[in-house]
Amino acid sequence: MSARTAERVGTFAAIKRLYPYARSAMPRIYLGMVAALLAGIVALLIPQALRALVDGPLREGDSAQIWPAFGIVIALGILEAGLIALRRWFVLTPGTRVEAGMRNALYAKLQDLPVSFHDRWPSGQLLSRAVSDLSLIRRWISFGIVLLVVNMITIVIGFVFLVNISWILGVTFMVCSIPLWIYGYLFENKYSRVARRSQDQSGDLATTVEEAVHGIRVLKAFGRGKHALKNFASQADSLRGTEIEKARAIAGIWLWLLLVPTVSFGLCLLGGVWLAADGQLSVGDLVAFFATATVLRWPVDSIGFLLSMTFDTRSAVDRFFEVMDSENPITDPENPSTIAAPRGHLVFDDVHFRYQDAAAGRQDTLDGIRLELEPGETMAIVGITGSGKSTLTALTTRLYDVTGGAILLDGVDVRDLTRTELRTHIAMAFEDATLFSASVRDNVLLGRPESTEEDLEEALQIAQARFVYDLPEGLDTKVGEEGMSLSGGQRQRLALARAVAARPSVLVLDDPLSALDVDTEALVEEALRRVLASTTALIVAHRPSTVTLADRVALLEDGRITAVGTHSSLLASNDHYRFVISSLEDEQKRERVDMQSQHDEGQSRQDEEVQA
Repeated sequence: MSARTAERVGTFAAIKRLYPYARSAMPRIYLGMVAALLAGIVALLIPQALRALVDGPLREGDSAQIWPAFGIVIALGILEAGLIALRRWFVLTPGTRVEAGMRNALYAKLQDLPVSFHDRWPSGQLLSRAVSDLSLIRRWISFGIVLLVVNMITIVIGFVFLVNISWILGVTFMVCSIPLWIYGYLFENKYSRVARRSQDQSGDLATTVEEAVHGIRVLKAFGRGKHALKNFASQADSLRGTEIEKARAIAGIWLWLLLVPTVSFGLCLLGGVWLAADGQLSVGDLVAFFATATVLRWPVDSIGFLLSMTFDTRSAVDRFFEVMDSENPITDPENPSTIAAPRGHLVFDDVHFRYQDAAAGRQDTLDGIRLELEPGETMAIVGITGSGKSTLTALTTRLYDVTGGAILLDGVDVRDLTRTELRTHIAMAFEDATLFSASVRDNVLLGRPESTEEDLEEALQIAQARFVYDLPEGLDTKVGEEGMSLSGGQRQRLALARAVAARPSVLVLDDPLSALDVDTEALVEEALRRVLASTTALIVAHRPSTVTLADRVALLEDGRITAVGTHSSLLASNDHYRFVISSLEDEQKRERVDMQSQHDEGQSRQDEEVQA
């Protein structure tokens, strides 16, 4: 996607974008840094106490002064431990709050972004950003940034101590460390690219797992489990290769982190022994120098994994802001209009629409739609597959925005209404009925939570969904992820009940009865007639029986409305309409045969079980 190829900025500039989310946590982060820095300084003071102990009481043999000096060292150690504990207490909670705030912001952004965005982005990529990337950012804020800053300051202060003890040994130690900083600079460029590729591959792998889980019935039905496993294994192997590349990069910097200090220690040891033998350095100075260098080993050694964590975090921040920076072309107007008394008068005024990824020069998906629905009228839309029926219905609630012309609701352009108000006036039921992992009640009342029990029962009655009362916990039964615990027909009936319960002035139905058997469909259509008598309705018809619900029918052909009239008049006057209706009748016959076959097969299995 284009965001992945966007120009990359420096690590500091990228991570700095976290500040608005971390602003409230910064006071405690700063206090944590102070506590950690004081702990580092206290640790560096311990060698100075040892220096005084060696050059004083131990050299003079004054045993009376040994215990007080020993007590000072113990006190410094306890103080260091206390400051480390205080640092942890300061930084742990703020990081979790920052993570929670960023996750809420990301979720709100995903809810606000248009359907076209979700058409392009794999769900696994979004999931990995919301979980693993934000978790990495939390750990860096609570741990990585604090120790990176403090350890680098500690190293500088430690070098000052070393130079103060012996400028020759101190300079030697610093010069030997120069290759470490050079390699660290080169490490950033190499590791950042690998880290980003790893995170993207993890998102792709999450998408594959999600698709396999959601499509498990299809994979099992067609015996394609091994094929799915092969595809997954290939992606997992690619991710494994990238992780190995990351490990090699980290191993490379660890080689330098371990080798350089060890070589520095060796050279300083030789120089220190020579200086002490020459009388230029006391034994206490030598002890203090190497004790200080030992204290600096942890800050120096930690730079490697702190840098790798920082570069991982930089990639996570880039990925987070790829979503947050996505522009939403479907927004609320600055000065929105409102409809005080909705009537349901819906007009398509020369509506044009084309998808963003449509090829240049290709005809618009919808090419100048002109259609008017009077308040309380039911209009059916018919057309062959690909004529633009579902696209037309999606424009009514601004799931997509028209690219030309306008859609008017009660004389107001739908783009002049807030999306919240628009979607209270227009409710939709889709062919692909999506339910949420919540109770039946919550699913049906999704569009109008304040509905009464009577409204809920009426909606279920109209949709012929009273089967919910026979579920284990009735209306409080959780239907499971995407409602997969229910049959396709049951999911469609609940989705229809959800649209009816919203009590809109305009009801848009995109073939919501396709999974129903003939008898249930007849009952639903009969009940719907009562609702549609007072509600404006736009119905995408894939069955001839659905057309009979409509007052008028609009024929959609190649993105244009080519005829509008009653069902009987169009049958008598329009060849293409007769062709479409004939195709729908053939399709309905095939569906009935399939349903009967499934019913007979199910009955046969029940008979076999009874006999067994």
